[in-house]
Amino acid sequence: MTDPIADFDFDLPKDRIATEPARPRDSARLLHVRPGVPPALHIVRDLPTLLRPGDLLVTNDTEVIPAQLTGKRGEAAIGITLDRILPDGSWHALARNARKLKPGDIVTFPRSDVTAEIVVNEGDGAVALRFSVAGDAFDAFLKDVGALALPPYIARPEGPTPQDALDYRTIFSAHPGAVAAPTAGLHFTPELLAALEQAGIGRCALTLHVGAGTFLPVRTDIAHHKMHAESGIVTAETADRINETRARGGRIVAVGTTSLRLLESAAGEDGIVRPWSGETSIFITPGYRFRAVDLLMTNFHLPRSTLFMLVAAFAGTQTMRDAYAFAIAERLRFYSYGDACLLERAA
Repeated sequence: MTDPIADFDFDLPKDRIATEPARPRDSARLLHVRPGVPPALHIVRDLPTLLRPGDLLVTNDTEVIPAQLTGKRGEAAIGITLDRILPDGSWHALARNARKLKPGDIVTFPRSDVTAEIVVNEGDGAVALRFSVAGDAFDAFLKDVGALALPPYIARPEGPTPQDALDYRTIFSAHPGAVAAPTAGLHFTPELLAALEQAGIGRCALTLHVGAGTFLPVRTDIAHHKMHAESGIVTAETADRINETRARGGRIVAVGTTSLRLLESAAGEDGIVRPWSGETSIFITPGYRFRAVDLLMTNFHLPRSTLFMLVAAFAGTQTMRDAYAFAIAERLRFYSYGDACLLERAA
């Protein structure tokens, strides 16, 4: 039987997986990928010279929360990774040892009198739960009891470190709610932002709270893969900046696949981006017609993942396979703490 996602698979030596970021952040390497042109190596600090005056960077200003919790239902240990808050105030989450959880079950947490009630067990480890506190009290509870939900490929046998709390946060962080960092934003420094501004490159922000399912590989055929929903906001001010930039002939540069996914969710068939608020589960694969984004800055993604399918859709599948082979041969660093690439959209 033919493997339907073989085009999105590749072998990655384990020593190419970054376990800490480049220091300083903008010293990470940056691979410039253009269809029909051999990839070119730069560093992130070169970004102002790779863009044009009048281009507009669109960043994601979500802030990572300590979403990893360990609780108990009776004597049974329950591992919980918060995914996203739901409209009724409950939380969607992924849970270990979730099979026996039933609606009404109470999960307790060490060193805290906060509890969580199971609302729904969706199966496959997904649950909805309601905490006994909300607002500032819930934020304080997470700060006291929660831990960063670092991706499993960042080896931390003793758990995330205090340095991770600094490293796994972008300079744009403003609105708490993400489980995972929008990792393309990790490369930016005050010095780089100043250089971009001096080069005449604009910047605006949107908010997409990155969920726990972002990095999951596709385990079924592509047509039946279900994306996890993520909540986001595009303000009227950001939509206006984007539309004005394109009307003047400037290019829209999405910083991260999260920014791109939300922009494409907010764009109409006419390419106009409109104010937007809600959940998106957009799944972008080759054949998708991009409406809002001209360039994409992003890190290097997992094989067989929805994110590698997205970059293949953006720049071309063979172009991205060749670029990743080049990156592996040149010993670029992969995944959340790794290096980056700047992709120009295929025609």
